[in-house]
Amino acid sequence: SSTMSTSVVIILVALIVVIIKYVFSSRGPNPFETDTREPLKKMVHDKKEKKKVLKQGIHYIGGLEDHKPLRCMLDQMTNGQLQWEPLDNPFDHVVLGPPENRRHYPIYSGWSRFTEELKKRFPGEEKAIDEYVKLTKKTGRGIWFLVLLKLCSVPLAKFLVYTGLVKRLSFFFRMAPRSLTEVVNELTENKDLRAVLTYVFGTYGNIPKDASFAMHSLLLCHYLNGAWYPKGGASQIAYHMIPIIEKAGGAVLVRAPVNRILFNEDKEAYGVSVMKGQEEIHIRAPMVISNAGIFNTYQKLLPEDLQATPAIQKQLSMMKRGATGVSVFLGLTGTKEELGLKADNYWVFADNNFDELMENYVNGNREESAKNIPFLFVASPSAKDSTSEERSPGKSTLTLFFFAKYEWFEEWKDNKVTNRGTDYKELKETFTDSVLKMVMDIFPKITRDKVEYIDTGTPITNTHYIGAAKGEIYGADHGLARFSPELNVIVRPQTPLKNLYLTGQDMFLCGFAGALAGALTCGSAILNRNLHLDAVALAKKSKCGNGKFKRE
Repeated sequence: SSTMSTSVVIILVALIVVIIKYVFSSRGPNPFETDTREPLKKMVHDKKEKKKVLKQGIHYIGGLEDHKPLRCMLDQMTNGQLQWEPLDNPFDHVVLGPPENRRHYPIYSGWSRFTEELKKRFPGEEKAIDEYVKLTKKTGRGIWFLVLLKLCSVPLAKFLVYTGLVKRLSFFFRMAPRSLTEVVNELTENKDLRAVLTYVFGTYGNIPKDASFAMHSLLLCHYLNGAWYPKGGASQIAYHMIPIIEKAGGAVLVRAPVNRILFNEDKEAYGVSVMKGQEEIHIRAPMVISNAGIFNTYQKLLPEDLQATPAIQKQLSMMKRGATGVSVFLGLTGTKEELGLKADNYWVFADNNFDELMENYVNGNREESAKNIPFLFVASPSAKDSTSEERSPGKSTLTLFFFAKYEWFEEWKDNKVTNRGTDYKELKETFTDSVLKMVMDIFPKITRDKVEYIDTGTPITNTHYIGAAKGEIYGADHGLARFSPELNVIVRPQTPLKNLYLTGQDMFLCGFAGALAGALTCGSAILNRNLHLDAVALAKKSKCGNGKFKRE
């Protein structure tokens, strides 16, 4: 039709404008121009030397095959010193139902293996499984359009959105307003299969009826080519990044909380104010890039008059705080073999009706819910890390996570972290006992006498350690509204205030890869060049991965 051909012409013109902008306007340097990796140095495990402060870290990361852009970027950002170890295959296990009627479904990486194994477990559901995989791949591959909306000029982005072209051009945005429950329920009537196709919602924090199929597709595409864990544990990531920052003239300061962003009379950011004890120190800078999250940046770090700016308020009105939960860290006596632990993850559910299970739990009475937890994530950091046995012979670790309401713990938020009183301690113990029973039920070799150490962190613990006001673990909420094209035009690296930029999860998407994509998008806006494409170019010309360099 003529309307269609007019649309195509408009799009081509718009794309030509974008290309001309990138080719002919003054561009910043390409940080991925050369391969900066060095031969592997001896690994450092000494805790004092590393000043290891992170307990909670990465559980698993996808997309790290050799020659993939994500792997190459991480190699550059850590000088090639950060190594990754693959998880076992199956990498995830979905466990459904009560002990007397428990079903166990292993999840394999590799698209064909994933599909093949599911079909073995669900005969007669071949069509539903194939259609699910097809939809997931097609949706996940459309992520580039999200980058385009955040990087092209605002008028062009608005044009793409308000003419409806964004949904015609991008399958990602076409599927984004559809919930995971809606899509999966149309594919199959089998309740266990529905559960297995939606189990990974815990990695972004929205139950299937509130989750966007687009978000879910990204996660599946991320993990289904394989899953990895950092060798030496999650603290190795920061440990190897810091020297690169320092080499470039930067500094990484801890125990130096930023209490406000500094602005001049023209409402331009010119630095930050940092607290050193009781003293306020001003650090001047030509631009301020905030990874503190949209709520902290806009509600805590801006002066009140700038907070009230309509454009800032509009962004805040489009986002809400995301999911929160409880983490339990266990120190165990015994090797991984003795305890039956592997380099994988367990997703344990009380039954297969996730939406109903989770809603009843969060809306239920606090004390009752603490005794009947419907979902638990279980992983062993030590079993995933080949250096663990050498560092802590005969010992193992286990990390447990489950969702919980901030409001259940809110009454103790103003107490000291180390002394929140008996009631708080008792509530924590009720939750901890519940999940310990679940763990010992699924891993029969783990018994009470093997548990040497327990540390439980609640949503208010998160507030203290990660600066999340309501304990949110993935930053802003990742429900359906987060994927509206309108929001993704407005929430971009440039803020309504000059010289202030947003980066990380809230500006892009959650998780390690999401935060890194946010950093690339922010860097692209500042340097006026597409760093995503630079990373792809580097991946094509470099042999990234564990194979290039051997240890000295």
